[in-house]
Amino acid sequence: MQAIGTINPDFPVELDRFDRRILAVLAEDGRISVTDLAAKVGLSKTPCLTRMRRLIDTGVIIGFRARIDPARLGLEHVAFTEVKLSDTREDALRAFNAAVLRIPEVEECHMIASSFDYLLKVRTADIRRYRTVLGEQISQLPHVASTSTFVAMETVTDK
Repeated sequence: MQAIGTINPDFPVELDRFDRRILAVLAEDGRISVTDLAAKVGLSKTPCLTRMRRLIDTGVIIGFRARIDPARLGLEHVAFTEVKLSDTREDALRAFNAAVLRIPEVEECHMIASSFDYLLKVRTADIRRYRTVLGEQISQLPHVASTSTFVAMETVTDK
C-alpha cells in the first residue's frame, strides 16, 4: 500500500472537473496568476492554489516553460527520422537512448512498435544542416543500422 503524500507512478492521479479545468487553463497560459486562474475555474484563490500544488506534487504538472517560435531563431526545417537498430537488446537500447540525448537538434525521440525502432523529430536551420546532423551524429549513434527521413512541409499544429 502507498503511503499518504508519496507519488506512485504506477497509478494515475484521480482528477475532478476543477483539476481538469486548472490543467486546461494552465496548458494555454502557464503564466496566469493564481487569482486569474481561480476566477477562470470557479474557485477561490486558496483552494485553487492548493489544487495546483497537489497537481505539481503528484507529478501531473511536470513543469512550466516558455514556448519559443523556432522560425524567429532561424530553425524552420523539421525532419522526422526513422531509425532502425542492428541490436535491440536492453544494453543497446540504453546506449542509443543515452547518446541521442546529446544531440541538441533532436527535439523528440520515441521508441516505436513498428518495422523501425525509433522516430526522431529533428529541427535545424535548413536541409544542409540536417544532412550534416544525420551523417555526422544520428548515423553514428550506437547500433544504428539504417535511417529514413521525412521532411515536414508545413506544421499544422505543434502543442
